[in-house]
Amino acid sequence: MATSSSVPSFLGRRGPSGPSGSADEIDFKIYGQEMQFVEIELDPGESAIAEAGAMMFKDAPVHMDTIFGDGSKPDTGFFGKIAAAGRRILTGESLFMTQFTHTGQGKAHVSFAAPYPGSIIPFKLTELGGTLIAQKDAFLCAAKGVSIGIHFQRKIMTGLFGGEGFIMQKLEGDGYAFVHVGGCVVQRDLAPGEILHVDTGCVAAMTSSIEFDIVRAGSVKSMIFGGEGVFFATLQGPGTVWIQSLPFSRLAGRILANVGTGKEGGSLLGSLTGGGSIIGDISSGDGD
Repeated sequence: MATSSSVPSFLGRRGPSGPSGSADEIDFKIYGQEMQFVEIELDPGESAIAEAGAMMFKDAPVHMDTIFGDGSKPDTGFFGKIAAAGRRILTGESLFMTQFTHTGQGKAHVSFAAPYPGSIIPFKLTELGGTLIAQKDAFLCAAKGVSIGIHFQRKIMTGLFGGEGFIMQKLEGDGYAFVHVGGCVVQRDLAPGEILHVDTGCVAAMTSSIEFDIVRAGSVKSMIFGGEGVFFATLQGPGTVWIQSLPFSRLAGRILANVGTGKEGGSLLGSLTGGGSIIGDISSGDGD
């Protein structure tokens, strides 16, 4: 696979398949720092799946097709595919996914880009017991055969105030899945009974053995004036958690808070949208 001299990268190589051997075995390389993309290498007949609109570039022999659901169970029939697509709607994702299949000879590549500044994390699901629980918009792409389902929070209070709501994504299978999180990411391995308090929006992913709950964020004064919200997420081991430093909701909130009616707000909004002078003039009151 081609290397890059301008940006750091992370290389992943194929290993032994899981017990079922259901997912395609892929090689990959992750490029970049703040704005990353993952390049997947496919052998003839191998496929990768991704969120609609995630593709950055591909080789010509890689055929692109739109599918219902994730394509992990091709023999489920029409209604099974509708059910799988319906589960994706519950997680806030598109009804469709895109499948990329190498139909030529030799090696071919397809790349997928992160939607906002952050980190792309590769997960070999067999190393996590076959299941990963992630925030509902975290999935980027995966080897064909990985199932993208839903995980319900069983406790009402956790669902209401846990930051991710009642529904999170559940990735299952024996292949590689790629998850995108905001900012940088830290991995914490929790011993049995060990508890970690995390901002509710910063919980990016966790193994299925982690118990996820909420706890009140200190006193009433702290809850009102502390700026950290009303509740913390409590993650109890055993298991592994991945914590993101910049949830998209926090990034969007900071941008909106700094888009004012003055020249500075207009310039920021204009820079973000590519229409600097026009939007700057309108927001500062200079436009008609």
